[in-house]
Amino acid sequence: MAKILVVDDEADLETLIKQKFRKEIRAQEYEFFFAENGKIALEKLQNQPDMDIVMSDINMPEMDGLTLLSKINEMSPLIKSVIVSAYGDMENIRTAMNRGAFDFITKPIDFKDLTLTMQKTLKHAQHLRETLQAIKENNILKMYVDESVLNFMGNREYESKLMANETIDGTVAFIDICGFTAISETAPPDTVVRMINTFFDAMVQEIMNQEGYIDKFIGDAIMAVFRGEYHLDRALDAALAVCTKINNLPPLEGAENFKPQVSIGIKSGEMVCGNIGSASLKRLDYTVIGDTVNTAARFQDASKPNQIIISEECYHQVKESFKCEKVGSISLKNKANPVTIYQVLE
Repeated sequence: MAKILVVDDEADLETLIKQKFRKEIRAQEYEFFFAENGKIALEKLQNQPDMDIVMSDINMPEMDGLTLLSKINEMSPLIKSVIVSAYGDMENIRTAMNRGAFDFITKPIDFKDLTLTMQKTLKHAQHLRETLQAIKENNILKMYVDESVLNFMGNREYESKLMANETIDGTVAFIDICGFTAISETAPPDTVVRMINTFFDAMVQEIMNQEGYIDKFIGDAIMAVFRGEYHLDRALDAALAVCTKINNLPPLEGAENFKPQVSIGIKSGEMVCGNIGSASLKRLDYTVIGDTVNTAARFQDASKPNQIIISEECYHQVKESFKCEKVGSISLKNKANPVTIYQVLE
């Protein structure tokens, strides 16, 4: 059951919400909580730390919605917030987004739009919780993958699967935030971390929408892997969506002059998939390696801002579905001959 906290000083909103979502409440799909200002909302969040989303007005007594947003981010970044306010000017929207709002709805409330926004926000919150759980489990395995712990888990079949290595067919995408290194050298650490987390979160959403998974974060870049049916097409759809999403992000507080852009390299083919790392250190990453991965990284190095680079082989696979343009030939490390590359336009 999804837990939703509605924060608004309008007394009749609680009644209206309960009426509009009475079927979902009876079916135990949603459980609503209500608070008349940000101060009371924080008290409820302390009592209900597993809250999924918060829908908050801006103008309220004691503590306004924008202050509440900042407090929620400090308390739990897993709780996603949606601003529901009559103040729909760009200044308020930008301030809300800079303080961590996932979305913004203006009053009077269109309940059809509100329902769709709630569903989208809940789906994103669930993805975050699942990802966090997977990271926790993976980090534990990285630290303690040895015979004693695997025996403790009492599942030899699990052990064999965990340690299995295989060759897979898939697509790798390297996505780098252009120019971020320069700003990271001048901006305060808190600003740098907040910025890169905002950019990564926006990129991860689009990758997950295309059923890709994050293999690793490398500095200010993401390595994503796509497997299964139409993995190359899904990787390109994700890359195009990432470019659009990053280009449309509002300026972030503390870095108003920085306009983020991404450069992307993509390669499809066979890869070795397995636990790579140090047995002595007991740190193993379940990752992919091989020429496909290395080439994708080189393509990213060669790409310009807002440019998605693919190989000629990939171009022939997708040319009927995507508009591409030949860039030319480049020399790659450990490649005897120049490689022809294309850029994906749309």
